[in-house]
Amino acid sequence: MTSISLDSATPADLDVDAIVIGVSPAEAGAAPAAGSAPFLQDLDQALGGRLADALRALGATGKAGEVVKLPTLGAVPAPVILAAGLGESPTVEDLRRAAGGALRALAGTARVAVALPAASAGEVEGVALGALLGAYAFDAFRTGDGHKGPVEDVRVAGPAAGPGGEGAGAALERARVLASSINLVRDLVNTPPSHLPPEELAHEAERVAAETGLAIEVLDEKALVDGGYGGIAGVGQGSVNPPRLVRLAYSHPEASKTLALVGKGITFDSGGLSLKPAESMDWMKSDMGGAGAVLGALAAIARLGPKVNVVGYLAIAENMPSGTAQRPSDVLRIYGGKTVEVLNTDAEGRLVLADALVRSGEDDPDLIVDVATLTGAQLVALGTRTAGVMANDDDVREKVVAAAGRAGEAAWGMPLPADLRKGLDSAVADIANISGERWGGMLVAGVFLKEFVPDGVRWAHLDIAGPSFHKGEPYGYTPKGGTGAATRTLVQIAEDLADGTL
Repeated sequence: MTSISLDSATPADLDVDAIVIGVSPAEAGAAPAAGSAPFLQDLDQALGGRLADALRALGATGKAGEVVKLPTLGAVPAPVILAAGLGESPTVEDLRRAAGGALRALAGTARVAVALPAASAGEVEGVALGALLGAYAFDAFRTGDGHKGPVEDVRVAGPAAGPGGEGAGAALERARVLASSINLVRDLVNTPPSHLPPEELAHEAERVAAETGLAIEVLDEKALVDGGYGGIAGVGQGSVNPPRLVRLAYSHPEASKTLALVGKGITFDSGGLSLKPAESMDWMKSDMGGAGAVLGALAAIARLGPKVNVVGYLAIAENMPSGTAQRPSDVLRIYGGKTVEVLNTDAEGRLVLADALVRSGEDDPDLIVDVATLTGAQLVALGTRTAGVMANDDDVREKVVAAAGRAGEAAWGMPLPADLRKGLDSAVADIANISGERWGGMLVAGVFLKEFVPDGVRWAHLDIAGPSFHKGEPYGYTPKGGTGAATRTLVQIAEDLADGTL
């Protein structure tokens, strides 16, 4: 990953290949953002006091997301200044996005100083995290020299980077930990299914556990059948790549609460015998994004050390059509004994989650949070950038939405109407995996999952079908492809549970 450090030198003195500054709208153009103008005074003087004039000549407006480059013509050691638009009254998220967009625009550059207005530890973390996420590139399968690599080294410069910047060092380290975990999730989501079958994803979890000190248990296909995990075994039985259930555990000696995280890990989803159309299948390598987020969050939690116990379950399978695949109208017995009639094999994520939700109850958690790329209905309802949050407790739902917002991720609370349960009635089993009604698919999936949550345990469900994989052009710190969605939210939830606010 790109290296990052603090540097208290003024930008004009930094020996780097580019300097990133933040600009906001001003009369007839753009000007250095409030809070950074004094720090950039030496840079402006080195340019003959013409920084604002140069920005105006290049058409800079200071609007959020804008990137404008200007040469320094030898006036300072850095040959290029990049002005990143922050908009009016920028928030920490605006700083994250500006830093990310700037680092993407500077791909192929070795050393970059980021001199955005970061006067507090929180702003330093935002700038550093945005820069590290913006510098991400998935190059594992590229050959040749035609692709620009990510920036190699970032220096965060600004008032908080100096001796008086209380907490800046810890903020930088937290950003480094979060970025490492998020970029791990991105790598896993971007990895083609030919290289990431269920067994390989379980091996990756073992590698992470060894690096971070997490306890780990892996159940193979035989152990799943013998243990009664009918959902995971049923979904995985059509593939030559057998399923896995991974349990990870982080413990803190002073913890009084336990959080259980459950992630959907479908390494490729063809739809099974209820086959998806081709145009809906080409990005289904991303259907393990929930399990990836749980793995990434556990890795970050282990490094950050909050005073809470956390267990994570990765319910992993490949959903394929074959002579051994489950059929519509088959009945599965979920871990714990409840039976499910499978009316549509493309509603498989809820089946693997059901096993893991029931199993997570054996850890006596104070809160269970599952995360999954679960329904196309989530995209219809909330689009590609906003996760849906459902819960069996209104207070939990609102606090999870708030945690996501503080972590910098968009989420929206959704209901679980009791009347939707009737549509899941089955003529032959305890419940069907899809509803006889067409509408409210995201909510119906949540209603189904609620049936497998242990009695008396608070629970929240995050549907990240859209946010986990970005098919459009990159923006801010968000690349094309895997985004690492929900990783930050899960870490924030763990920290909130540790401090008693959730």
